[in-house]
Amino acid sequence: MSVRTVYRDVEALSEAGVPVYSEPGRGGGVRLIDGYRTRLTGLTSDEADAVLLAGLPGAAADLGLGTVLATAQLKMLAALPTELRGRATRIAERVHIDMPGWFQRPDETPTLATVADALWRDRRLAITYRRRDRTVERTLDPLGLVMKAGTWYLVARDDTDIRSYRASRIATATPTGDSFTRPTPFDLADHWQSAAEEFARSMLRVSADCRISIAHLSLLRLMNDPAAVREALASLGPPDKDDWADITIPAESYEVLAHALLPLGQHIEVLRPPELRATMTTTAAAMLARYQLSTST
Repeated sequence: MSVRTVYRDVEALSEAGVPVYSEPGRGGGVRLIDGYRTRLTGLTSDEADAVLLAGLPGAAADLGLGTVLATAQLKMLAALPTELRGRATRIAERVHIDMPGWFQRPDETPTLATVADALWRDRRLAITYRRRDRTVERTLDPLGLVMKAGTWYLVARDDTDIRSYRASRIATATPTGDSFTRPTPFDLADHWQSAAEEFARSMLRVSADCRISIAHLSLLRLMNDPAAVREALASLGPPDKDDWADITIPAESYEVLAHALLPLGQHIEVLRPPELRATMTTTAAAMLARYQLSTST
């Protein structure tokens, strides 16, 4: 390298906070102050907090990395300056991340550590996968693991298709010993978002034409799937003189749609299909009869 490059690098180190100094004359040169230790590439206190908060002990344990995570955290704490170490320890003692929702038990995933190991090593997997009606065998190239609301999913390539597999349904997983080349480009987060949106849309198999009070549009979010709400709002017509508007609301089934629309009470009216309108009428009449009976007794 040229002398000019050396001077430029020394200047960059100095600007980054690394204590370098130069000694002129014979035997001189550029030196680092004795006893200097890096602050983990200049971590600030907020950055140190964020690193510790990023660790998900439950997820690491599922992947067979629980011990590795604990060791890494201990090493990082040991490398932090005293003032940052105390603050980072307080954060770890005061914040715990619990991913699954209420009243949900986490899935049993006995094969997940094997799947994760194949993922790290780019090794092909032979699996048996439990579907609702049967068990199938597949040979997969594991491309990523996603935790969604406490549930693990394997994103993998089956021949040329990239699909998602619920980890708890993988009954057996055996590395074949074969390596594979990951597709490029492949962004796991982008793929998952696109696949999730496509799946949500595919589940919207029926729809109902309704009239809704504009002032109560936000109530659609109470019981409807977010994808259904987005499609419904895109269909919203102009309000009339009473501030009501036409809207088409999709759902997985008419039964699901009835349960989703009932919480809106008098602020929505189903126009069609007739069978859903009849269901809403019957349900409302039964509720009225029940409350009148309660009042009379």
